[in-house]
Amino acid sequence: MDVVREDMQVVGLKEADVEDRVKMGVVLWRPPNGGSRKKMIYDTLYPFCPTGDPDGRIPDMKDSDVISVFRLQTPVWEFKYGDLLGKFHIMHDAIGFASSDTGRNYTMEWYELFQLGNCTFPHVKEDILPPFWCNQGAACFFEGIDDVHWKQNGTLEKVGEISGKQFNDLARWVKEDNETGIYYETWTVRSDPGPNSTTWFDSYDCSQFVHCTYRKLAKLGAKLSSKTQTNYTKIYLYSGEPTYLGDDGSIFDNPPLKTLAKDIRKFYHSFQPHQSMFQFILSLIEAYEKVVLEKTFYFFYNFEYWHLPMKSPYIQITYEEVPLP
Repeated sequence: MDVVREDMQVVGLKEADVEDRVKMGVVLWRPPNGGSRKKMIYDTLYPFCPTGDPDGRIPDMKDSDVISVFRLQTPVWEFKYGDLLGKFHIMHDAIGFASSDTGRNYTMEWYELFQLGNCTFPHVKEDILPPFWCNQGAACFFEGIDDVHWKQNGTLEKVGEISGKQFNDLARWVKEDNETGIYYETWTVRSDPGPNSTTWFDSYDCSQFVHCTYRKLAKLGAKLSSKTQTNYTKIYLYSGEPTYLGDDGSIFDNPPLKTLAKDIRKFYHSFQPHQSMFQFILSLIEAYEKVVLEKTFYFFYNFEYWHLPMKSPYIQITYEEVPLP
């Protein structure tokens, strides 16, 4: 099945030889009005990029500078739960840089603007019929590398060196990427776990941004290598061929599809944040019934809804090797 729709505005293509800023393996769309990321207020506990530049600027380096490149990885929410999620190989990835001229070092990481839960599932609001999505992501660049944060339960490893000119070229690519690839996607949807399976939809998260950055550095002439195996977290849904359902307008403003609209709202209601423990247990039961017993998942991708006919093993978290380019 070809999930690329010709009536949308294409920003990225799946071919590996398209321009550098395109996210390899991910199909991205520009919003219909041509806009980029909008600053909106959602229900979040932690601010996005609190110590980075408010406009996303990255400092220029002298062309002759020698910049060390570091691979960074630590369990998700390590700052709060330590190595707990690391035991399940649920990891967060980033890249570090250190200038030999100035002695300053920097961290660059791509993550959700409004926290992972908000990016993965929408809010179902009483006053808004369509589910309300807060699924934007961006690169955050800030001064300093928190050695303890990365090394205590994860990885902080030098993987190469680049010139100041290569760094500045990379910085321009990151800025362009931030202005176009604005959506976070948690799930990779595949037909089955086998090596010859079909990927219906690909994710775009912190690790995918890191892969794209490494590939960009390689195109700029960087030589990268690691002494350890470079593994990354992937979260899979397994499904038969997806069925296109429509976008917000065609589903939620269309009376003949009232039953479908109600079913989508009910499906996502099972995944709402800030529930009591009792309500959370009920929601888990509802989610199990829908995904496993009814074999249904309503999937939102590039402003459109798809029906996934779920199949065993339904969902899987893996920790797969992705070699440096």
